Amino acid sequence: MADDGTFEALSVPPDALEHGGVEVLRAAVVDGAVSFALRRSFDDPATWGRLLIDLARQAARVYARETEISEEEAFARIRAGMEAESLDPESFN
Repeated sequence: MADDGTFEALSVPPDALEHGGVEVLRAAVVDGAVSFALRRSFDDPATWGRLLIDLARQAARVYARETEISEEEAFARIRAGMEAESLDPESFN
């Protein structure tokens, strides 16, 4: 991670480069907090739920590849974090 004030962007996914698409979410860690931009993108908000679960599964795979945490444990911990955050009344302000 960049600590020198530069921004480290990810590459565009290969299938998006090949077939085109629309970016729906961009997130960055800035001074320890998450900063993001998104567009509504879907008619049904439930589609965001599917997107977030797909994202959590991908993140769990990365943890399994890059750490000693198993994919299952990483996914369980991600879900626990999501559940805890969803119960925080301050998160809706």
